[in-house]
Amino acid sequence: MMKPWKWYQNCMVVHPVKTQVVSSGFLWAVGDIAAQSISHFTAKNHLKLKLKARDEKFRVNWNRVGISSLFGFTFVGPFGHFWYEGLDKFSRFKLQLHPKSAQFIATKVAMDGLIYGPFNLIAFLTFMGFASGKNARQVKEGLKRDFIPALVMEGGAWPIIQTVNFLYVPVMYQLLYVNVFCMLDSAFLSWLEQQKDAVWKKQFTASFQLKIPQGQSR
Repeated sequence: MMKPWKWYQNCMVVHPVKTQVVSSGFLWAVGDIAAQSISHFTAKNHLKLKLKARDEKFRVNWNRVGISSLFGFTFVGPFGHFWYEGLDKFSRFKLQLHPKSAQFIATKVAMDGLIYGPFNLIAFLTFMGFASGKNARQVKEGLKRDFIPALVMEGGAWPIIQTVNFLYVPVMYQLLYVNVFCMLDSAFLSWLEQQKDAVWKKQFTASFQLKIPQGQSR
């Protein structure tokens, strides 16, 4: 186990961006396979009709795995690498916060949750929508349906995850740490998408929509 980790550490020193890109693509592929298995067994348990034996067997949709992996390669890897490095430098040198101080950690968690989190979620839902063959209208409808519920439900976990990340994990490994949890997050987002227009989703969205007085326009 130590040899692969030593090898990874060496790759991070020699080729940090490439290593982040490749590891992100791999972990997002693994996460999507897990998400597909969860979606399959969840759907099977909720079906009222008796499934045929050939339909009960789980089959990996490798096209979808490739799409998820591509998102890790093209977006999460490069963007996440520069985001965590830039966030650390901004907090240290621009804001002049003392590393590991409560204010330093709180600032990074807040900026990550308010900027990177929503942007990453929008990018993921949009990318997966277009990659699966949806048109612009369908992608927009998917964002309206899934963005708020996902953002709110993830909001309870990611601040805790990122507090540990920024407090104990070296900057160069912070994206790897995040990607490990993204495997679980991918499973959650897959389950969320499967819920389609469930009543609880509509209630979530309605609860967080801003009410504009009648007669007032933007």
